[in-house]
Amino acid sequence: MTLDLPLIWAGLIAIAVLMYVLLDGFDLGVGILFPFARGPEERDAMMNSIAPYWDGNETWLVLGGGGLFAAFPMAYAILGPALYLPLMLMLLALILRGVAFEFRLHGRKRGKALWTAAFAGGSLTAALAQGLVLGGFVQGITVKAGVFAGGAFDWATPYSLLVAVGLVAGYALLGAGWIIWRTEALLHEDALRWAKYAAAATALLLAAVSLATLLIHPRVAERWGFAEGGFELSVFLVHLPIPLVGLAGLGIVAWGLWKRSHHAPFLGALLVFLSGYIGLAAGFFPNIIPYDVTFRMAANEDGALAFMLWGVGILLPVILGYTAWVYWIFRGKVAADAGYH
Repeated sequence: MTLDLPLIWAGLIAIAVLMYVLLDGFDLGVGILFPFARGPEERDAMMNSIAPYWDGNETWLVLGGGGLFAAFPMAYAILGPALYLPLMLMLLALILRGVAFEFRLHGRKRGKALWTAAFAGGSLTAALAQGLVLGGFVQGITVKAGVFAGGAFDWATPYSLLVAVGLVAGYALLGAGWIIWRTEALLHEDALRWAKYAAAATALLLAAVSLATLLIHPRVAERWGFAEGGFELSVFLVHLPIPLVGLAGLGIVAWGLWKRSHHAPFLGALLVFLSGYIGLAAGFFPNIIPYDVTFRMAANEDGALAFMLWGVGILLPVILGYTAWVYWIFRGKVAADAGYH
């Protein structure tokens, strides 16, 4: 049996991006919530709750970006110039955030305040930049003869800004859910309150983005059954489980906050993101560049894909095993003094 290598690689990259969004999303969310902490001790506990994981979480971004470059060079060559500015903004913000993470630990009072602001600002900027990238991607990229043929600021639209704000709210919900899970005492109570506001904002903005996507992008609307010729119920029903998963996730968040659960808000937030991710994929698959370049058109030669698959077959289990091991080792509640119990 011949392996469908382009489809396998498309799946691998999709999984890598999803893992990045879910895992780095909560530690970006923790940074976004930094300004709302009561003081340095709470921020220390928040920082300690993500310290063992944050750099490993970004491994998935490297895997996704590197995989796109190697497996789908045409798509990489189109996305680079199309989204160059928000991508560079994201990378610079992630660098600032990483530097601030390390320097804050050793800073004195004034220096620590500076690096605290840098960490929060870097987290917020990275989240906004990712939202601008996502919005620019979903609204479509102008391609002619296999190359980018649009302008440098095509991504800068009200729709992309709406997506960016929605992603910030979603990351804040993930971050609050993580803090609820991993902390206790006053910080735990504060996180329950933050999660309520973040959940309400996420639900409102998710609905707004979904509606805007259907109204502004007719190709996506057609995929969901809202064609110009009329509503196709059978098409809509095929996709209906996707938003139902998102609604179930929001319901789990609400139930968890009502019951003061330590785990439900975070798990519910993960379901919301999973639903949104699958919903986006349903809007443009099999296109890898919406809406005219399929993953098969953009794929590298089968020989190259097969060769690289051997490397990924070795590397991916190592990454998954290391990730699972780290999350298991540092699974307890966290205090400001970095103690786990």
